[in-house]
Amino acid sequence: MAKESMKAREVKRARMVAKYAAKREALKKAGDYEALQHIPKNASPVRLHNRCKITGRPKGYMRTFGISRINFREMALAGLIPGVKKASW
Repeated sequence: MAKESMKAREVKRARMVAKYAAKREALKKAGDYEALQHIPKNASPVRLHNRCKITGRPKGYMRTFGISRINFREMALAGLIPGVKKASW
């Protein structure tokens, strides 16, 4: 389980990216890279990292479900994810 501070930091970064998205795009179009340097570092979308919505685990993230592979497996076996079942052949 990730620390709450790590989860909160990612949420804060996501909000900052959304806030400065239009301004970054305008500055890039204009080619004003000097002004782009004065925007906060965390406003860059490259700094975002996907985390599991339940545990905050940064690795093994499944985009379609928004959770880590471990939670996905547990929830699928418990029948909590609709349309997903264990394969057998």
